[in-house]
Amino acid sequence: MSSELLSVTEMAAADRAAIASGIAGEILMEHAGAAVADAVRLNYPHGRVLVLCGPGNNGGDGFVAARILKAAGWPVRLVLLGERSALKGDAALMASRWDGPVLLPGEADFSAADVIVDALFGAGLSKPIEGKAADLVQAANTSGKPIVAVDLPSGVGGDDGLPRGVAIKADRSVTFFRLKPGHLLLPGRLLCGPVALADIGIPPAVLGDVAPRQWRNDPENWQGLLPRPKLDGHKYARGHVLVRAGAQLGAARLAGRAALRIGAGLCTLAVPHAALSQAITPDALMRTEAEGLSGWVAAMRDARRNVFLLGPGSGVSELTRQCVLAALRQRRAVVLDADALSAFEGMGPALFAEIRSPCVLTPHDGEFARLFPDLGRLPDKLARCRAAAERSNAVIVLKGPDTVIAAPPENGMAGRAAINDNAPPDLATAGSGDVLAGICAGLLAQGMPAFDAACAAVWMHGAAGQEVGPGLIADDLPEALRPVLQRLRR
Repeated sequence: MSSELLSVTEMAAADRAAIASGIAGEILMEHAGAAVADAVRLNYPHGRVLVLCGPGNNGGDGFVAARILKAAGWPVRLVLLGERSALKGDAALMASRWDGPVLLPGEADFSAADVIVDALFGAGLSKPIEGKAADLVQAANTSGKPIVAVDLPSGVGGDDGLPRGVAIKADRSVTFFRLKPGHLLLPGRLLCGPVALADIGIPPAVLGDVAPRQWRNDPENWQGLLPRPKLDGHKYARGHVLVRAGAQLGAARLAGRAALRIGAGLCTLAVPHAALSQAITPDALMRTEAEGLSGWVAAMRDARRNVFLLGPGSGVSELTRQCVLAALRQRRAVVLDADALSAFEGMGPALFAEIRSPCVLTPHDGEFARLFPDLGRLPDKLARCRAAAERSNAVIVLKGPDTVIAAPPENGMAGRAAINDNAPPDLATAGSGDVLAGICAGLLAQGMPAFDAACAAVWMHGAAGQEVGPGLIADDLPEALRPVLQRLRR
């Protein structure tokens, strides 16, 4: 499955480019409808199919699927929302090839169906579903019958995964050429079910003209940049992460352990005097006393400490704010997580003004709203993450089951974003975010570019969670990185 994600506008451009290259639109629609028919035939017992067709090209795909299933001996009933005479272009052509009855919405008998095909609306729906269309959606959802959605479940936005009023809850979806952001962003991903990506004949070369700006977070995008130890290397060549710790060292230990496990040559915890007696494991994780701001500044003087990580267990305080600003003024790579973000609630501009070197911010939704109160209210996660990256000039990792990573505008990266979908729900546990921050810092220490390091960290964090499985606690994650790294290196 290729990792580019196409917005609704970009997918329309890909369709136009394919047609301009000489591929007839009716051929693309035939292939799309055939893929939907295959999804029904290959996944469900032979039975009665109810196809719900809308007034646009999605409806045209539905007419094709209905014709192919009927020709294969499946009993098919087709319902059209709107007038047949109002269909245009390829959808009208496909409707003319359907030789069965076309039922009105009020004639839909969901109890007489074994499988429902949702071909009502496509990904570009801009207004809420209402009236007869809403009645059909509600009836399909409450029928208890499996639903196969064409492209995306009707009512789900292709760019943001958000429902437009009511939305189909599909058991599986079939989309074409490339996935859309709405297939991965919540709640869209929950409404799609498993998504099959069908090749309908659009040449991959059209992506050069479309120039998508978002990708599914997949190793193919950053694996070539993943650091690998060199035979003639040494520990300082693999970077040195300095983690600012608070009075309780648990969160900082988790982050430091992850930084070491992902390959940083050294990691040191900068520890206040009162915490010096606390045990630190593993033994490879070093410590240095760093009392107050002056102690932190002193710890940063060693130029070999090339990445600073602040936030895990730091405490939300004026001291944390001053330590963050001091770290940013060193013009070395910085990762800010947890308390280092919350400490700037209502003070985002003061933080952003100091970001002049590679910087990764890793907020969850609550921390994001504290830093970006106006953006936090936007429902579109991809859009608000991109806007935050542009405003802050930092890589933003907006965490969640659908983590979004967005690049700042520097180096021609404006708008570049990735959506992650491999995180198991077991990762929602205390300390998990500290481990993620440590992985990111460890990759930065080894010279990986900030956006790619953030993408790789998020994906490997999810893969480690899958490796551990049920019963996961954050302490398990650094150890689970070992098999993940082994597979990536192979």
